[in-house]
Amino acid sequence: MFTLPLGDRAQLRPLEPWQAPEFLAHIDRARTTVDPWIPWASLSTDLASATATLQRYADGQATDGARIHGIWLDGTLVGGVMFTRFDGASGVCEVGCWLERAGEGQGLVTRACRVLIDWAFTQRGMSRVEWWAASGNARSIAVARRLGMSRDGVLRRHSVHRGERRDIEVWSVLAEEWPTAGDASEAAVRAELDRLMGVFVGAFTNVGGKRPDLGVIRDVFVPQGRIIANVGDEPVIYDLDGFIAPRQKVLTDGTLTEFSEWEVSERTEVFGSIAHRFSEYRKSGYHNGEWFEGRGHKTTQFLRTPAGWRMSSLAWDDAPASS
Repeated sequence: MFTLPLGDRAQLRPLEPWQAPEFLAHIDRARTTVDPWIPWASLSTDLASATATLQRYADGQATDGARIHGIWLDGTLVGGVMFTRFDGASGVCEVGCWLERAGEGQGLVTRACRVLIDWAFTQRGMSRVEWWAASGNARSIAVARRLGMSRDGVLRRHSVHRGERRDIEVWSVLAEEWPTAGDASEAAVRAELDRLMGVFVGAFTNVGGKRPDLGVIRDVFVPQGRIIANVGDEPVIYDLDGFIAPRQKVLTDGTLTEFSEWEVSERTEVFGSIAHRFSEYRKSGYHNGEWFEGRGHKTTQFLRTPAGWRMSSLAWDDAPASS
């Protein structure tokens, strides 16, 4: 059985019927966030049905069709990616993904999908890889953008979930648009920048009792890094310690609970040993017991250092709260 690294702490492996108990425990943790978007989550409710879900993919792989792979973070299954359709004769396939909250904000899905898409194009000679997402699934659509896909259109009222009709967005990337071997170095750089941003954003998550550790921000920044809040009349400029300490407090003392933040779109430019990323984000959680949602934009600068790529500065501006 192959195992591919997705960074220092994560791995991509095949997900097979014999792993149904682990898969079911994972789906039980992920059900509330996965079920609205992945219909088979509602079908995997006990060991027999979880086994049947994985067996369908095993049967599909046996006929060179659908395939499923799990993402393990620190030894725990937290999500996965799959070919929901794979038609070698036509050269068209569809990639999908899912993730529980413990794996969010670290770029795992994007990196895993790149592995599948690269295999489809370079090993199997596929012509087109598709990505189908419900129009309201902002995180899934953000992954399609990060993968360099184009939005082909919308299938209006295409699918039904729990009695509700949904529009489905279709995104795709063609073989000639996928980075070639000569572009591999830039693709690797972009994947690393995705990872750094994922670590930064994921550091704030305290959903489901997760205890955030904002100390990891020091790992993705140069020691002299600056983080700037430009949300008021004047910018507030923090060094790393000044930024981390108060946020660690509010995320662990009950002030801010069930909080998460995620990118919904980004534009990244790389030039030699420097890079810039402009991104839109959303966030939600409870502040002193009251639910809130927000959004805004970030601009982030990166440097290539002897220790690898690191963030050098980040500035953000929150959008005004809607009335």
